[in-house]
Amino acid sequence: MKVSATREHLLEALQSVIGVVERRQTMPILSNVLLSARDSRLRMVGTDLEVELVAAAEVNVQQPGDITVPGRKLLDIIRTLPDKMTLTLTREGDKVLLRGGRSRFSLSSLPASEFPVIDEINAQHSLSVRAADCRRLIDKTHFAMAQQDVRYYLNGTLLETDGQRLRAVATDGHRLSWCELDLAGKSREPQQIIVPRKGVLELQRLLDGEGLVEITIGSNHIRMQIGEVRFTSKLIDGKFPEYGRVIPADPPRIMTAGREALRAALQRTAILSNEKYRGVRMTFAPSLLTIQAHNPEQEEAEDQLEVGFAGEAIEIGFNVSYLLDALASLEADTVEVGLTDAHSSCLIRAPGDASVKYVVMPMRL
Repeated sequence: MKVSATREHLLEALQSVIGVVERRQTMPILSNVLLSARDSRLRMVGTDLEVELVAAAEVNVQQPGDITVPGRKLLDIIRTLPDKMTLTLTREGDKVLLRGGRSRFSLSSLPASEFPVIDEINAQHSLSVRAADCRRLIDKTHFAMAQQDVRYYLNGTLLETDGQRLRAVATDGHRLSWCELDLAGKSREPQQIIVPRKGVLELQRLLDGEGLVEITIGSNHIRMQIGEVRFTSKLIDGKFPEYGRVIPADPPRIMTAGREALRAALQRTAILSNEKYRGVRMTFAPSLLTIQAHNPEQEEAEDQLEVGFAGEAIEIGFNVSYLLDALASLEADTVEVGLTDAHSSCLIRAPGDASVKYVVMPMRL
């Protein structure tokens, strides 16, 4: 194989796939990226066996072929070379030579035949979504995913369509995030899949432009074409909890407050909360919210905020980090907190916006 291309073309494609490539892997081949040169295109593939990313660069192909090369090392080298430099990649035996100007690098290589590639995903469903809408679904929900939970089906995000809408739901068992968007065009078959955490975080990085995202769902994989980048991820094989049962349908008590004012009061109070449990006590009284926290060092914090609230007073404990995450994801100036009683979850949303909901369970203090 022998190709030449500008530094920028190679760098852009390599940065698109490098997110799943680690320097140290249990399988050495997974530290490499696969480079395939054909018809004026250099195809780059990175994978960790769970998520695969494919990108392409326009190059001058003098000799077609396939090689693998250490991904992170190649990226670090290309990053440090001058702008607009023409680079040449050549395979020589079991080495890959990279030349640019007066610089020359010899990198180790492993056989391209050993590189694991996902070709077919047994496509069953497909749909098109605007990239900005897809990014919004993930931005509004990803933070509630579990991390390394034994309930493996929580270590990811549920993507669900009922034919008319596309919905994303994430939960770690203590809080839940929910976001949906309307789908254009014809009705589709209902579908429910769980995308693993690593895939969700890669999508958040990749969904940065405009245009349409083509989504294909297979029996065990999801594939998205995002501009020049093809994303493929395994799906989590499990049943997601029946989340509809934990979202309060019509909370009888509603508090309204300025989002930034409430967020600032919670941040101040959180400074003196227990670092491990992060609990705050919130007392909702007519027109007044009192937030209190204390820690094992006998330190205490109290903050009060004028809010819109009617009815009898209610006192509930919450993990302040969960409340702050939800408030950070909302964009409205005013937020609405729906309450049932001192032992039930609260519902956080923006007034008049039914497309984003957050549920936070209470905690004992």
